[in-house]
Amino acid sequence: MVGYDPEAKCVSTVEAAVAGSASGFVTRVLISPLDVIKIRFQLQIEQLSSRNPGAKYHGILQAVHRILQEEGLVALWKGHVPAQFLSVGYGAVQFMAFESLTKLVHNITSYDARDSFVHFVCGGLAACTATVAVQPVDTLRTRFAAQGEPKIYRNLRHAVVTMYQTEGPRTFYRGLTPTIIAIFPYAGLQFYFYNILQQFSEWVIPAEGKKGGNVKNLVCGSCAGIISKTLTYPFDLFKKRLQVGGFEQARAAFGQVRIYRGLLDCIRQIIREEGPGGFFKGLSPSLLKAAVSTGLVFFWYELFCSLLCALKHTDSTKR
Repeated sequence: MVGYDPEAKCVSTVEAAVAGSASGFVTRVLISPLDVIKIRFQLQIEQLSSRNPGAKYHGILQAVHRILQEEGLVALWKGHVPAQFLSVGYGAVQFMAFESLTKLVHNITSYDARDSFVHFVCGGLAACTATVAVQPVDTLRTRFAAQGEPKIYRNLRHAVVTMYQTEGPRTFYRGLTPTIIAIFPYAGLQFYFYNILQQFSEWVIPAEGKKGGNVKNLVCGSCAGIISKTLTYPFDLFKKRLQVGGFEQARAAFGQVRIYRGLLDCIRQIIREEGPGGFFKGLSPSLLKAAVSTGLVFFWYELFCSLLCALKHTDSTKR
């Protein structure tokens, strides 16, 4: 059901936006702790190893224990309010754009809207559109997840006013370049592999059909998330490093801090100081998050679309 289906004609553009935003909301609540840990790992200059005495975080379980010990359970949901705005807005724009683009391709070209390559291109373009729309919220989410104690920002309004007054409006779009560079292939590959895996599962287990569809959607989405995240991960790390520029005071408690003049300078400093492995810091929680979040996003989106279709069918039957 992901993407325009000329045979089904069930989900409208508005309904796709509603299903996408609802999917993003539910998924964000469940994966927020993994996101906080991933961001902490990405921003740590020191090697993620227990053999490094200067490293604050060594691994996932150790990071969870330390965050709980120092900041409490609520810290695992730091930045959750802007993150929810991000997820709801991103989900709505992404799926609305994706459905519209696949429909447009079907109507004005000879390509099949269900083709995997079409899903790759349309998925990438839809994600770029959604990214530009929600980038300021993403920057706010990263700042909240990254700050330690005492907090620099008391709440969302205080963060927006402070950042605008001290750093200017452009600060809300810090890290946009690597984000756009990374998001097209990342999201495109998500939709591409999800489509391929769905087709493969139907070929391998043709009887699966309707009976185990929800589980199949979850598994296909999780696998698509792992593959696409691994291939595009370094750009996510660059984005996070650039987003906390000008935020060094709040990062002091976490270890060393660096100032980057731009994307290329960020890449050069990481290679020089942290080696090639620095590009993949936080990959473990990120892959775990990608598997869970992508699987849940597609799972909930398909489920909400099915519910909307069922409601429409019920209404038409009553009439």
